Amino acid sequence: MSAKAGVHEKGTFTAQDAIDNIKKDPNYHKAGAIGLFIGVVRGETFESEKVEKLELEAYEEKANVVLEKICNDLTEKPGIVNVQIHHLLGEFKVGDDLVYVAVAGSHRTEVFTVLREAVERYKSEAPVFKKEHIMNSKGSAAQYWVSEKGNHKQ
Repeated sequence: MSAKAGVHEKGTFTAQDAIDNIKKDPNYHKAGAIGLFIGVVRGETFESEKVEKLELEAYEEKANVVLEKICNDLTEKPGIVNVQIHHLLGEFKVGDDLVYVAVAGSHRTEVFTVLREAVERYKSEAPVFKKEHIMNSKGSAAQYWVSEKGNHKQ
């Protein structure tokens, strides 16, 4: 079975791959629901600047370990069958997929709760770094490394 989590170069992993991984789990027969979160490139910053593109990089070895740990931790929760977190790396246009989080569980209530927790944890724990290429309100281009909290120039 493929890994439950990791970072992948853009174009090498899809949302369908995450779902297929879940369906290959030997305990999949216990699932009554699969929840899927797809993070995409937003077309504007928190300051309403126009996003031209994003670049994503990661400390890959550490990111893979952190994402796998989150999946393993959350799979231990009652009613959860499988958790997948797959973050893409590379250069992205507005609207492109960035991350896939999939959770299979016995019931939708557990799936929704764990799906949200998985998203919050990968955002705060995984060493994935985002550079926004923006056009500000004055028409000037700029680039910023950003955190998930929206703080520029990090």
